[in-house]
Amino acid sequence: MIIPPTWSLPEAIRARLGQTTYGRQRAIVEEGHLLLVLHQPPGADDSRREGVLFWRNPAGDWQFSRGGPGPAPLKRHVQAYAEMEGKLTQAYEAAADITALFDLVEKLTPLARAARNMHQALQAAREAIKGDTFLIELRDMAYEIDRNLELLLEDVRNAIQYRMAREAEAQAQSGKEALRASHRLNILAALFFPLTAIASLFGMNLAHGFSEEAPVVFWLVFAVGAGLGFAMKGWVLAKASAKDTPAKPQ
Repeated sequence: MIIPPTWSLPEAIRARLGQTTYGRQRAIVEEGHLLLVLHQPPGADDSRREGVLFWRNPAGDWQFSRGGPGPAPLKRHVQAYAEMEGKLTQAYEAAADITALFDLVEKLTPLARAARNMHQALQAAREAIKGDTFLIELRDMAYEIDRNLELLLEDVRNAIQYRMAREAEAQAQSGKEALRASHRLNILAALFFPLTAIASLFGMNLAHGFSEEAPVVFWLVFAVGAGLGFAMKGWVLAKASAKDTPAKPQ
């Protein structure tokens, strides 16, 4: 039985409650009695919601399912959401990286949903019990908490998108730098490849006869290799320029 045995609730209210679970947050009004079914502030890893009951009889007296009489427990219940909202706001302001922001989203999402449902339950109670200033005060508090949590959740999500976009831009810039470095390496390879190939060829232990010739032959071979190198460099640059030039529309 989830209803305290000392409570004198109408059977119409008892019939709308389960025997093992509290169900969703809501306000139940029957025969002048108000029963608020609310949830404790949830954590990020809470798979089940911990429910509590607040009963207001037709005389305006309040009872709490886990404490004594009076309206103070209900106000403390709403203030608990406000305290968690303040702590999460401080955590957002101190978030140093995107991992901390993702952790905040995990904590904020269930809390913001629970705060929204609590506000709706208190709004329904306010509409059912006319002229109760205490309910008006709590409804307004719940509205502020609901609004602040929604704005905070939106700010955290925007911060995540901004940081992801900034990191993507940094990665793209790094990719461009790597591409430029690779392009420079290709130019150097194209410039020195013919000289390296010719030097390797004449460095083999073969009787080619050029070792007996005058030094001018060496410089002639060097000039031919350098000329081939510059020609290959021009070819590499032309290919790179052709790739970077956008095609003309037909």
